[in-house]
Amino acid sequence: MASADEDFTAFADAASGRLLNTAYLLCGDWHTAEDLTQTTLAKVYAAWHRIGKPDAVFAYARRTLLNTYFVDCRRTRRREVLAAPADLPDRPDEPRTPELRLALTDALATLPPRARAIVVLRYWEDMSVEQVATQLDCSTGTVKSQSSRSLDKLRLLLGATLAEHGEDVGRTSEPYDPKKVTNG
Repeated sequence: MASADEDFTAFADAASGRLLNTAYLLCGDWHTAEDLTQTTLAKVYAAWHRIGKPDAVFAYARRTLLNTYFVDCRRTRRREVLAAPADLPDRPDEPRTPELRLALTDALATLPPRARAIVVLRYWEDMSVEQVATQLDCSTGTVKSQSSRSLDKLRLLLGATLAEHGEDVGRTSEPYDPKKVTNG
């Protein structure tokens, strides 16, 4: 029989990549995502003996990641945005996938933390409305409305970029009104 440390190590090896990807989509910065993932794994390790069901470990880790992300957002309201200097040479326009990915993550970064978490859990983690509501401790109506508003904002921001890459832009109901989006 494996020891608790060996069980945790096996879990951390298996889950760290998925947690890191989710953390990156939440915060938009690889270094911060690595910190969030490490903090999450440390907290899961500290609670390892209390987690009763082996099937619930990843759900516990994801919830811990979300809580850690929200606490970090509250602590650091102002974020420094780095921009490339204008004197850098142009790069070749061969691979379009990285550009599209950067455009998507930049657009995702414009969403408030809770709305961003809803979009990431709903469409990246492929969770149902009910599962997201449970994870974030909110109503299904909140998940639906935040998803709709966030997707409308992302479509508005990414319309030209997505069309340029041959992606379906989808519906655009009305222009984005920031007064209608809450910080959740």
